[in-house]
Amino acid sequence: MSTDPLWRTAEAVDLIEGRQAGALIRLGRTRRGWRQADLGRRLGCSASTISRLERHGTGDLGLLRHAAREVGLPTDVLAIAIGLDEVAATTVAPSGPCREEDPLRRRTLLTTAGVAGTIQLLAGIDDALAAVPTSPGGAAPAPPRLDRAQALFDSGRHAQLLEALPTLLADAHAATRTGSRTAYATVSSCYSLASRLLTKIGRYERSRLTADRALTYADLSGSAIATAEASRELSIVLRHQDQPQAAQRLVDRALTAVERTGLATQAQAMTYAQMLCTTAYTAARAGDRDRALTLIREAGRAAARLPDQPPAGAVFSISPAAVTLYEVGVHWAVGDAGTALHAGRGLHPAQFSTAERRARMHTDLARAWWQWDKPQQTADALLHALRVSPAEVRDRPAIRRVASDLINRHPRTAGARELASALGARVRTESG
Repeated sequence: MSTDPLWRTAEAVDLIEGRQAGALIRLGRTRRGWRQADLGRRLGCSASTISRLERHGTGDLGLLRHAAREVGLPTDVLAIAIGLDEVAATTVAPSGPCREEDPLRRRTLLTTAGVAGTIQLLAGIDDALAAVPTSPGGAAPAPPRLDRAQALFDSGRHAQLLEALPTLLADAHAATRTGSRTAYATVSSCYSLASRLLTKIGRYERSRLTADRALTYADLSGSAIATAEASRELSIVLRHQDQPQAAQRLVDRALTAVERTGLATQAQAMTYAQMLCTTAYTAARAGDRDRALTLIREAGRAAARLPDQPPAGAVFSISPAAVTLYEVGVHWAVGDAGTALHAGRGLHPAQFSTAERRARMHTDLARAWWQWDKPQQTADALLHALRVSPAEVRDRPAIRRVASDLINRHPRTAGARELASALGARVRTESG
């Protein structure tokens, strides 16, 4: 608990016990002599938004956390005030007959709209986000469950991962009852993984909420690596929500925190290289070409000291080849398809240890070919991705759009019919 006497006063204790996080923000604000407009300016929002925040508290977890930082409300006090230190009475468990052994049901959920149409699976995530979940029948060790969940992501089994996430979050939350920083870092990583999947399938509102939770628990853990992981996921969501400046500030702050560790361990060095890649790509998407190119070059220098294959279990699976793939993405993002393809000319699947990364290599190259108006090379790259991990083409909205545009605009391209079949689309004939 904080040593600041303000948060130990009778008024503050009553607010904490009453789960009135917004009122605690007001208490910290008035102690500083700030008006709501003053705090709003620091957060980049209006006085009316601050008023709503102080009345309702948890309307926007990210804003609440940032407001708490501004008024000096410690993270551990905030966690208690919004109930993150407790396990709620709600139990999250699969309902109905055993779902794990019903692959036909799962396949029918993967309709022609991809995982984005799996309403039943997403409902389980909504339940887990509506209340801090409990683990049915007692907690299982969270780290092994997290490893298994990560393996589902790496192999493109998105539907299975959506099914597994509620129980994973429940078990991770149960472990936080010890109050250990390691347990907080684990639950943060679980939420980060959830955010990564939800972003990939285009569910950005849910992804933002899970990323916010990840960042809150990362703050509790005190781990710069966990904070970087959560910041990266939130920055990606912010990019998709057309908030590039906010995304850039977030990754820059996390990058600085990682750099302050001294990069004494391989995990810290890998995190630093990953965050350089993330902030380079964020700058590229924001149109800041010079900064993006400077940062991706620095990422290459940082990655040169890393192994060609990341160690198993690493939070960030970054390698020299992975940085080169980011370089492809950076050049694509600034509109230079030729340079993107030149940068990626030496990449090959064996450099990447997971199906997700191998397929991502093909889809990133496909985007560059498409930007360069080369439909046949685009189709070839998409087919390579489809054969490695169908989910990377089927479930990612941006890649699915490229494939759909290819099918519609160049139906006679070799491979267009195979892509159309995989997406459940119809190839246009000459007569329409």
